[in-house]
Amino acid sequence: MAYAVGLLVLVVGLLVSIALHEVGHMVPAKRFGVRVSQYMVGFGPTLWSRTRGETEYGVKAIPLGGYVRLVGMFPPAHVVGAPRRTGRLAELVDAAREASAEEIRPGEDHRAFYRLSTPKKLVVMLGGPVMNLLLAVALVALTFLGTGLPGATTTVATVGECVLPPDAGPDTACGPEDAPAPASLAGLREGDRLVSYAGVPTERWADFQAAVRSAGAEDLTLVVERDGREVALDVSPVLAERPVFDEVGRPVVDDDGDPVLATTPYVGLAPTVGMVRLPAADVLPFTWDVVRQTVGVVATLPARMVELVQATFGGAERDASGVVGLVGVGRFAGEIAAEGSADLGVTYQVARFLLLLASLNVALFAFNLIPLPPLDGGHVAGALWEGGRRQVARLRGRPRPAPADVARLMPLTYGVFIALVGMGLLLVYADIVRPVTL
Repeated sequence: MAYAVGLLVLVVGLLVSIALHEVGHMVPAKRFGVRVSQYMVGFGPTLWSRTRGETEYGVKAIPLGGYVRLVGMFPPAHVVGAPRRTGRLAELVDAAREASAEEIRPGEDHRAFYRLSTPKKLVVMLGGPVMNLLLAVALVALTFLGTGLPGATTTVATVGECVLPPDAGPDTACGPEDAPAPASLAGLREGDRLVSYAGVPTERWADFQAAVRSAGAEDLTLVVERDGREVALDVSPVLAERPVFDEVGRPVVDDDGDPVLATTPYVGLAPTVGMVRLPAADVLPFTWDVVRQTVGVVATLPARMVELVQATFGGAERDASGVVGLVGVGRFAGEIAAEGSADLGVTYQVARFLLLLASLNVALFAFNLIPLPPLDGGHVAGALWEGGRRQVARLRGRPRPAPADVARLMPLTYGVFIALVGMGLLLVYADIVRPVTL
């Protein structure tokens, strides 16, 4: 049951993301005067629709995308001065021009999309991907500031009895030659919440670690909250060799894979793990890191698809951080809902769902910017080409050139569409026979 709930949450979240993507196209198009005849979420047969004003709003049966129909996407042949050609590809181009021209009502040629200036075309076509990026930022912010992420809290989980060597195992007992741990000598107890160290507030575990490092091995005061009241403890840290951790809490290792050690002030306590809210300042850097990684995947997509074919049909190991399709993402959602965490509760599942949806929106942002039609990036490339030609003509004192004849890209559009369908089917098959799990 929980697995099915996870899939349902994913489908709803994906549909909302697609719907907002199309809103990102529709709103600026209407603001610029372009007639939008349809706003649809999904493909295939229409399940529901209503007409408001001059736009039909609806939901279709296959929730794998969506579209807004902008009237006059392709300039007519007489506008671009295209000669009549023969052949299958020429017929395809002419049919696209004629279908686009038929949507333009008498007297409304000025409302056609192809009549927009280059900056306005860019705003309309980039509106969808930018909406997904903004939605990703909002989801990350909701996670960081609302649910938080698993991390070390300021509540004490264990108090060390002695200062053990850095390579000691978790079950190593203290010996008579081991010095007592400063936290134990100070009277720290499990369940105490750290309030301040050496006068420095410790709202986060990282604050406490930084305060210990900067204060050194002097006698200091540690203030904790115990049974609803604050208690001041005298702590005398000792200098001890301890592993070095990076900014995200991972142990730093040398070239041989051994932990890097450093002499540092040591108190001797360990925190509990819980859902910790992160500062708002971390939202944009985290989102940017996700964007950077996703763009790297999209940029190397052909090579990754070759690796996927080798893993699916050749027995090679499938990369756990590689490309997955909707089936794989659905499996992730089901696993999140089914597994959960007894210690962290449902808040942990909510956080994972929010970050999964954020990553999907980043993927929609990056993938749609590929400069090939029918993706948004293809229309952006066409608008930039048209704008570049106009600027060159203006600088040379020549007449303003006609709009770019983007209808001539229809053969490429169909080719890319077929390739995307093939890639989608391959991902579905790979996610079934060689699944990637969390």
